[in-house]
Amino acid sequence: MAVTLAEVAAHAGVSPATVSRVMNGGYPVAGGTKTRVERAVEALGYVANGPARALAAATSDLVGVLVHDVSDGFFGILAGSLQSALDPTGRPGARRLAVVCNTQGDPAAEVDYLGLLEGQRAGGVVLTGGAVEDPRHTVALTARVARIAGSGAPVVLCGRPPLPVPPELPVATVMFDDHAGAFALAEHLLTLGHRRIAYVAGPPDLSTSRERLAGHQAALAHCDADLPEACAPLTVHAGFERSAGYDATRELLRGGATFTAVAAANDTVATGVAAALREAGLRIPEDVSVAGFDDLPFCVDTAPALTTVRVPLREAGVLAAQLVTGRRPLPPGGITTLPTELMVRGSTAPPPAEGRKP
Repeated sequence: MAVTLAEVAAHAGVSPATVSRVMNGGYPVAGGTKTRVERAVEALGYVANGPARALAAATSDLVGVLVHDVSDGFFGILAGSLQSALDPTGRPGARRLAVVCNTQGDPAAEVDYLGLLEGQRAGGVVLTGGAVEDPRHTVALTARVARIAGSGAPVVLCGRPPLPVPPELPVATVMFDDHAGAFALAEHLLTLGHRRIAYVAGPPDLSTSRERLAGHQAALAHCDADLPEACAPLTVHAGFERSAGYDATRELLRGGATFTAVAAANDTVATGVAAALREAGLRIPEDVSVAGFDDLPFCVDTAPALTTVRVPLREAGVLAAQLVTGRRPLPPGGITTLPTELMVRGSTAPPPAEGRKP
């Protein structure tokens, strides 16, 4: 039979109200009293009634975390860091329950999960990953986010653009400077001497894809106004998985395209690019340079190690946790942009002396 709040109070020699204050946190309780309650909770194995607490407080200790694909290293690192940072102290009764919702990048699933979290009176919500740039979805998403935030539950948009919600609502945006990162990566390839640069972009309707492609094209134009048009036939939109990079590269090779470097929308795509090139008998980087984006842990273990752009996923997870729990106030304007960093490794080098037509 479940241990009751009254039993914990009797064991600790305090009132049930005092136990409730200790469990909910944020209320002044004498240090010795707080210690007795925490020891009683541990000794009796008391588990707070989450639904009851939610009804009483309008929100619960549940934090919803929406990801595109939990098996993707990008989202796994971000969600793991966020969950660890929800309560770094490990105090009894202070932990938050992180519920990860896997949307598979489906806009309808994103809105549906937000509705379910609203129904559960979630104490906060974090939406991660690029946003689908569809006006109807933006309207539906904005309405859901505004309703959740209007109930007092903070919402954090992490790795996506802000939404047009009223400024008084507790909605924060944590963005990555994907444009600057893509610019730096393309500039690196251009400095090495590459002028025929293929680009395997992500889905065309995703904000992350748009920002990274825009940064790539801006660097090309900065080097030579004619380069974006010259390299346009070498740009292929695909997914964010390994097979997308493999298929896109095979498509470029079958078409007889001439290129000396391939920039991929992310590191996972870059591994597919590299596999297709090797299958065609091309060496990396002697014949074709390859670069990715995100700096996932495996990048240093590929052969050669992958040149990429570091996205501060762990830092973003910690920041999102602090914002969604109220431990950090909203920044001015509600938006924080985290910098990205070029990581040069062995997969990029100057092009062959006379270029190469695969």
